[in-house]
Amino acid sequence: MGTKEDVRSRLNIAEVIGEQVHLAPAGKGRLKGLCPFHKEKSPSFQVDTEQGYYYCFGCKAGGDVFSFVQRTENLSFGDALRKLAEKAGIQVEAKYGEKSSRDLYEVNAFALEYFREHLAGPALDYLRRRGLSDETIAAFELGYAPDGWDGLLKRARTKGVSERQLLEAGLLIENPESGRVYDRFRARVMFPIRDHLGRLVGYGGRVLDDSKPKYLNTPETEAFRKGELLYGLDKARTRLKDGAELVVVEGYMDVITMHQHGFTGAVASLGTALTAEHATLLERLGAQKLTLMFDRDEAGLKATLSGLDQVLGAKFRVRATSVPSGKDPADALLAGDDAGIRQALSGGLDEVHYRVQAAVEAHGLDTTEGKRRVLMQLLPRMQNMDPLDEGAEQMRAIACEQLGIKPEALLEWIGSKAKRRQLTDTHLAGMSAHRTEEDRELALLRQLLVDPSLRAKLDGSTPWRNESVRKVMLALLGSGAAGGNDTDSLLDLFRGQPEEQLLIRLLFEGRDSGSVSRANSAEYEQKVGAYAAAAVDDIQVSMSIDAMRAEVDLLKKQVVGVSPAEQIGFLKQIQELQRAIEAEKRARRGMA
Repeated sequence: MGTKEDVRSRLNIAEVIGEQVHLAPAGKGRLKGLCPFHKEKSPSFQVDTEQGYYYCFGCKAGGDVFSFVQRTENLSFGDALRKLAEKAGIQVEAKYGEKSSRDLYEVNAFALEYFREHLAGPALDYLRRRGLSDETIAAFELGYAPDGWDGLLKRARTKGVSERQLLEAGLLIENPESGRVYDRFRARVMFPIRDHLGRLVGYGGRVLDDSKPKYLNTPETEAFRKGELLYGLDKARTRLKDGAELVVVEGYMDVITMHQHGFTGAVASLGTALTAEHATLLERLGAQKLTLMFDRDEAGLKATLSGLDQVLGAKFRVRATSVPSGKDPADALLAGDDAGIRQALSGGLDEVHYRVQAAVEAHGLDTTEGKRRVLMQLLPRMQNMDPLDEGAEQMRAIACEQLGIKPEALLEWIGSKAKRRQLTDTHLAGMSAHRTEEDRELALLRQLLVDPSLRAKLDGSTPWRNESVRKVMLALLGSGAAGGNDTDSLLDLFRGQPEEQLLIRLLFEGRDSGSVSRANSAEYEQKVGAYAAAAVDDIQVSMSIDAMRAEVDLLKKQVVGVSPAEQIGFLKQIQELQRAIEAEKRARRGMA
C-alpha cells in the first residue's frame, strides 16, 4: 500500500494544476497563472515546482497538490488522496472514517444492479410514455424497486451485504418498536443520484400511481446530503469548462428529458430550493451563468425567490424564467415544444427585475394596499446601501419608477425603523413623486412671474428639461427687465404659441388670491412675495440635489470597472457628494 508521500513523489504539481490553470514561466522553478479561486485580470497565482506548493498573492490561497484538488473539486482529504493515487497508479489504504463513505457507494451500486434488473414491465412502460428513449433510460441508469417488503433485503443476504450496511445507506427502514427492518423503496421508479464527481450517493423514487408521497429520497447519510447535491450535475459539469449555462429545474424527469432533447446543462435540486452550499459548489466548479426555470405557480415562485436569495453572493450571472406554456419542461418537451424551452432560456429576467415583477404580479399597483405590500416584499433587497451593490440600487430605482415615489423619500423610509414597522397611507402619499424635475421648473417659472425681482437669483446656467420653460426663461432672463413686471410684453411675444397658454395658467395659479378683501390685499401681496422668494430658493435647492444625485449615480457606475486604487478616489467623491446632498437638504429645512 502506498502512502501520501509516495503519491506526492509520483506527481508533478505543475502538471496537476496545469490541467485547470494555464501556467507560464515566472523564474527558476516558478510558474504563474490566473488564480482559480478568485477573479483577476493579471496573474498573481504561482506554483513552486521545487517545493511542491502553490500560493496566490491576491487572495492568499495556498497549499500542496492535495489541498489544490480538495479546494477545486470540493473533496475531503481522503477523496483527494484516492483521486491523485489513482492518477499516480498507486493503491492507498483508506483510514477509519473514510472507508464508511466508500462502503456507502458500493452498497448503493449493489442496489442499483437490483433496481435495474426489475425495470422491465410497468415502470419501463411509464418511462417510455413520458417520451424517454431506451438510450436515455440506460444513460441515467433508471430502474424499479418492485412492490414487496423485503426484496432488496433478501438479495443482500445472498450477496453478503449486511442489514447494517443497507440501513447506513438509507435503503432499509427499521421499525423502532418491533426492530423489524424492511425495504425503504417499494413499487417506485428509481432515479440513481450521483454527486458532481459521479459517485453513487443515493436514490430518488417515484410512484407509478397517485399514492403519497409521490417522491421519496434517500435520507441524510454520510454520503447523501441533499442540500449539497444537484441531480444531473455529474453530466452537466462538463459544460462548465466552456462557460456554458447551467439550468436549474424542479424534477428528475425535467432534467432527463431536457438532456435527451439537447439541453444538457439541466440540473435539479432534490426537493428543496437552491442552498448556499449549492451556490458555493457551482462557483467552485467554475459556473458563470445560471438560469432558474421553475413553474409559475406559488410554489415555483417561492422556490425561485429563495434560490435567488442563496446565489446573491456568488460570482456568476443568474436569471429566472419559466416555460411560456406554463407547463414544466418535461411535459413541454413531450408535447413537442422545444421552441418554448429555447425561448425561455433565451429570455428570462435578471434577479432584480424578477423580484420586482413577482411582487407587482402578486400584489398589484392599483391600490394603496398593493403598493404597501410590494414595498414590504422588496425591502430586504433594497435596504443595502453599499455603493457597490448595483442590484439594491437598481431595485430602488425600478421601485421608484413603477410605484411613482420620490427616490429621496424611499431612502428616508428605508432608513427609518419606525416607518418600516408600519407603512401607512400617509407615508405612501408623502413618498409620491407627484413633482418631477419638470414640475419644479414650472413651479420656479410661476414664482418668477409672481415676483419678477426674483430673476436676479438665477445665474442663467440651469439646463431646463421642459422645452416651453426653456423658451420662456430665455426670453425672461434675456429681456434685461429684471425687476420689472412686463408680463404683457411676454404674453405678446408668445401670442398664438403653446407657451401663451402656459403663461396664462401660471399667472392665474400664482395670483389666485381667492376671496381676499381690499383691506387685506396689501398684506396678501406681501405674503405672496415672501412665499415666492422662499419657493425659488427651495426649488433651486431641489434642482441642485437632483444634479448631485445624478453625479453620484454616474460615479457608482464608473467605480465598478476601475482598479482598487482608483475605486478609493471614486468612493471619496461619492461620499463628498452625499454629504453635500445632506447639507442642501438641511439648508432647505432651515428655509422652511
